[in-house]
Amino acid sequence: MAGARVLVAGLGLSGRASVQVLERLEARVRTFDDRPGAADEHDADDFLSRDGLAEVDLVVTSPGLQPRHPLLAAAVERGVPVWSEVELAWRVRVDRADGAGPAPWLAVTGTNGKTTTVGMLESILRAAGEHAVAAGNVGNPLVLAATDPANDVLAVELSSFQLHFTSSMAAQAAAVLNVAADHLDWHGSMEAYAADKGRVLDRVERACVYSAADPVTRRLVEEADVVDGAVAVGFTLGVPSVGQVGVVEDVLVDRGFARLRHTHAQELATLDDLAQLAGPDGQVPPHVVSNALAAAALALAHGVAPADVRDGLRAFAPGAHRIVTVAQRGSVAWIDDSKATNAHAAAASLAAFGEASVVWIAGGLAKGATFDELVQQRRDRLRAVVLIGVDRAPLRDALARHAPQVPVVEVVAGDTEPVMTRAVQTAERLAAQAPAGTPVNVLLAPACASMDQFTSYAERGDAFAAAVRGLSGQS
Repeated sequence: MAGARVLVAGLGLSGRASVQVLERLEARVRTFDDRPGAADEHDADDFLSRDGLAEVDLVVTSPGLQPRHPLLAAAVERGVPVWSEVELAWRVRVDRADGAGPAPWLAVTGTNGKTTTVGMLESILRAAGEHAVAAGNVGNPLVLAATDPANDVLAVELSSFQLHFTSSMAAQAAAVLNVAADHLDWHGSMEAYAADKGRVLDRVERACVYSAADPVTRRLVEEADVVDGAVAVGFTLGVPSVGQVGVVEDVLVDRGFARLRHTHAQELATLDDLAQLAGPDGQVPPHVVSNALAAAALALAHGVAPADVRDGLRAFAPGAHRIVTVAQRGSVAWIDDSKATNAHAAAASLAAFGEASVVWIAGGLAKGATFDELVQQRRDRLRAVVLIGVDRAPLRDALARHAPQVPVVEVVAGDTEPVMTRAVQTAERLAAQAPAGTPVNVLLAPACASMDQFTSYAERGDAFAAAVRGLSGQS
C-alpha cells in the first residue's frame, strides 16, 4: 500500500478506521464525504472528472454509499478498483502474534439475527480460550481488528452493503442466517440483495452454514464456489438430519461435525443454557435458538469443543434494544425491540407474545419494503397499533387490508413534543382500554429503519425508554 493513491469515500466509523490504517501503511490518502455537515474539503465534482480519478489508484467506500452513487459509478466505469472496508481489511490483515498467520474469520450475514449470532460466537470462542473479537457491522471496524496481531480469531458480522464491494475474502467458515426482502432501495432488486448476501460464502475453507428452513440460503450454499472439502451444514429447529445441527426435545445437538454423526447426535447445550434470553412468556424465542445453532456450527467448524459451546452460550448477555423490558407498570409491559428494523425481524418479535396482547409501535423508513405478509402472519397478536415515521402508509395500508378490526393511530411530531413521547402516550391510552388486569405488551418493533427521525435504532430505543420513564415519573 505504500505510495498508493487511495480515496476513502465516506468518513463514518469504518471510513475513519480505513484512513487510520492506510496512513499507517504509508498510502497517499484523500477523503470524500457528501453527508450534510460532513467536515471534508472535497465534494464529488472534485473526482468526477477524468483527470480527478486519474489521480486515484483505489477507492475504499463506506457501506452508506450506494453503488449508483456518481463517484462509485464513475470509478467502476473508468476501471478504478472499488473496495469495501471488508475487502481492505482482508487484503492488509496481519499475522498473529504467535506467527501462525492471520487470524481466521468466521463470518455471519443474513437479514436478521447477525448481531446476536456474532455475539454468541464471540462468547463461545472466548469460552474456548481464544482471544476472539466481534468486528464488522457489529460496530468494531473490521480493518482495525484484522490488523491487530493479538487477535486469535475474528467473529465477523457483515451486511449486504459491506459485501457488495468485497471480492477476495475467504472465511474459514461462514453463515447466511436468512434472506428476506430488505434494503431493496439500495440493491435495486431481491435478486441483487440475495447475491450480495451470498458473497460471504465464496472461497470458504471449512463450512458453509445455512438455514434448513430457508430455500434461499440453501440455494446460495449450493451455488457458492468454495475450497475443496468444505461442507454444508444446515441448522434446524427440529430433529437434525446428518449434516445439520438442531434440537431434540430441549437439547441443542450436532450431527454436522460430530465423529459419529451418522448414528449419533452430540449434545451441545440445552434451552436452559439460554434462559437469560427468554421472552416475556418465559420461553426462548425460536429465532434466538436458531441464532445459537448457527453460532455453534461456526464455532465447531473452527474446532471448539461441545463443552465450550455450552459455556459460551451460558455466558452470553443479550444486547440492548432486543426485546428488552424497560418497564412494567401494573399489567402493562413496555418492551424495546428497536433493533427490529425490517418486517422479518418484527414478525419474529411479535411471535413472542400472546394473542391480542400487543400494542405495537411501528413505522419509520421502509426502504421500499411491503408489510402484507407480516400483518397476515401476526395480526392475531395485535390489540392496537401506533404508527410513526415518514413511511406510515405501507403499514397503514397492510393493516387496513389484513387486520381491519385492529385500531390504528398515526402519530407525528408536534411543535413541542418529540414523536416518541407522543407515541408512548398514545400507546398508554390504548393499553388502558384493555379489561382491568389483562396483560398488555406495548412493543416497539418498528419493522423499519430509524434514520427518518433518529440517528440510529439505538437512539430510537433510548427515546422510547425515556418516554416510558416519563409516564411513570422515573428518572
